[in-house]
Amino acid sequence: MPRRDQETERTCIVTRAASPLDALIRFVVAPDGAVVPDFRRRLPGRGIWVTARADHVATAERRRLFARAHGGPVKQDAGLADRVERGFAEAALSALSFARKAGLVVSGFAKVEAAIARDHVIGLIHAVEAAPDGVAKITACARRHGRASELVTIRDFSGAELDLAFGRANVVHAALLAGTAGDNLLARIDAWRAFRCDERDVGGLDGSSTAQELNTGLMSSGQRNE
Repeated sequence: MPRRDQETERTCIVTRAASPLDALIRFVVAPDGAVVPDFRRRLPGRGIWVTARADHVATAERRRLFARAHGGPVKQDAGLADRVERGFAEAALSALSFARKAGLVVSGFAKVEAAIARDHVIGLIHAVEAAPDGVAKITACARRHGRASELVTIRDFSGAELDLAFGRANVVHAALLAGTAGDNLLARIDAWRAFRCDERDVGGLDGSSTAQELNTGLMSSGQRNE
């Protein structure tokens, strides 16, 4: 039994290393034998733990380690890592929607610029398809106000996903304000990126680029302007 001041750990079936629960994904075997991710760690059954990275989930699937850990046959449909990533993406999108409802996200080019000048902004959100000139103008605004080195850039959502989270069409740029819901969104983004083996883009406005931004540079069409 761990002491109360010690964080509970579990052993990854891939690495065989013990890690804190937040660094792992719990899986269970459903009554029909299917391997199911249990993000909230509430489903009944014996937990099977894997380091929260796509490559480790793919390894567990490829090497049939779930069956070994379960002690019997299991159903493994191909693409488990992709389905788990969708779960992380949906959790992040839900957190964005909640932050918006809490009044901690403002959208629209002019409102974003005003928020940078006036409010405690902790992050900037751009649709994957956002046109480079729009992103550059907001970046320039952040630099003018001395904020560029401290803001987190979130460019993980498509325009369609942002539209869904905001409940309206053509959302391209948004600003994330300080607060509990904003912190929760950043935590969800961090978990999603860690699973993809990306890192949070802090201070990226001064020159660094996220993987999403690099991928966007390869897109020759479908850019969004606002």
